[in-house]
Amino acid sequence: MLLVLPPSRGQTSGPDGAAPLDLERLSMPELTERRRTLLTALAGTEHDPAGAPTARAADVLTGVLYAAAGLPSLLARPGVTSAKTRSSVLIASPLLGMVGADDPVPASRLAMGTVPGVGGLGPFWRPGLETALDARAAGDLVVDVRSSEFAPLWRPPASAAWVTVRIEQGVDGERRVVSHFAKHLRGVLVRHLLHRRGTEPTDASSLARAAKGLITSGSIIGVELTPSRTASKPDVLTLVSA
Repeated sequence: MLLVLPPSRGQTSGPDGAAPLDLERLSMPELTERRRTLLTALAGTEHDPAGAPTARAADVLTGVLYAAAGLPSLLARPGVTSAKTRSSVLIASPLLGMVGADDPVPASRLAMGTVPGVGGLGPFWRPGLETALDARAAGDLVVDVRSSEFAPLWRPPASAAWVTVRIEQGVDGERRVVSHFAKHLRGVLVRHLLHRRGTEPTDASSLARAAKGLITSGSIIGVELTPSRTASKPDVLTLVSA
């Protein structure tokens, strides 16, 4: 199982005196040259991370989703939970392409868009991420909690069981999509999947069954799975909140 997360507007810089960014210490070495190319293009700009202190991505990212997911506490647990958090979590990064929860990264608010000398960041990162991740994701479950803004970075291969997550709220007998609270519930789902006991889900159906464990916790009142009509589109897991 792979859990693909968005970056976060809420961030905390690494502590004073912490080591600066070292590309050789990041996961997915297939991205090293692209990372170096982008850093060169950003040199001297407001988004240049040169000299900025780093910390684990799990500690740097502090927004609503990450507060609910509690990745630092999962990494601190001995045994399976910490290992699963290290191996399963992928965090989208306009600056670095994709990073792991344990990767040492600087705070960065570089947005998806165009960088002079590089072009659009979606097309820039996509070939490298396909090389780094497609084989890893093939035949596996990919739970994608990114917003549409970061979807252009990487699209799981057709052989993956790709599932996106939608949050709806029941109001006066009707359902509506929620935004801010959706980030919280996506984080709750991420934590649940990393922390729960039992067999790890391997496809959309077993993911839906695993997500139903949140009903007993009171976080949600319903779970629905909408299969995709085409192989190129993801299945959609809908969590219904009260």
